[in-house]
Amino acid sequence: MRLQTLCMVIISFFLVSCQTVRIPEPTVSDAFAGRTGSFVLINCSSGEMSAFFPNESTEPLPPCSSFKIWNTLVGLETGIVHSPDEMFYQWDGKVREIPEWNSDLTLKEAFQSSCVPAFQSLARKIGTQRMQSWIDTINYGNRDISAGIDVFWLPAPGRRTILISPVQQARLMYELVSGKLPFSEQSRRTLKDIMKAKETGNGILYGKTGSGTYKTSTFLGWYVGYVESKGKTYAFACSVKGKNAMGRDARSIVEAIFTKQGLL
Repeated sequence: MRLQTLCMVIISFFLVSCQTVRIPEPTVSDAFAGRTGSFVLINCSSGEMSAFFPNESTEPLPPCSSFKIWNTLVGLETGIVHSPDEMFYQWDGKVREIPEWNSDLTLKEAFQSSCVPAFQSLARKIGTQRMQSWIDTINYGNRDISAGIDVFWLPAPGRRTILISPVQQARLMYELVSGKLPFSEQSRRTLKDIMKAKETGNGILYGKTGSGTYKTSTFLGWYVGYVESKGKTYAFACSVKGKNAMGRDARSIVEAIFTKQGLL
């Protein structure tokens, strides 16, 4: 990461612009409840960023299932999938641990149940050349998909996955929501539909979890997305690490922060 960008992240940890929602550090610390991780927030109107906690926010990590955001967009742009309610995944009859995966699924159902085999199939249909081209175009993490077209985002012993930091995840979401990436309006609308996670009187939350392990045995959870509240949009990325950490834990942290701040 360039020195200028790193300095911006560190400075924003201590001083949040008046254009950005003010989130006190104790609010974030309380939500993490002693767990290790990072929370990055970007005001999509101003581009101002605040990062809690700077060292963790710049660590490259496997994206796990948070990559389904981008897998979906590339599938939409290449015409492999078209709409949230189309039949997307035909179950192969193999019984898997997650019950929702043991049936045919629409795109929306597959995304919201985070069906790994469905999105592995999509990645294979996209193919290595087209996927690499899109990864390069949006500058996704370290852009390394050499582990294999249907596993490069999924950590496993001995596998060198693609890596991306929480700051990079939040920045990409900001660029997507702000229309700065070369995805069509139709693709972004479809993604927005399937990413909708929660709606309250204060705002609407859109996001995708991710869970896995890295460095042999460290558990990792992600929640990446954006929130619309009171006429403003904020992109975010949250990572949490430690014993039994999962994507649902990262989502709980994000929801606790946004609820405390009146954004959700």
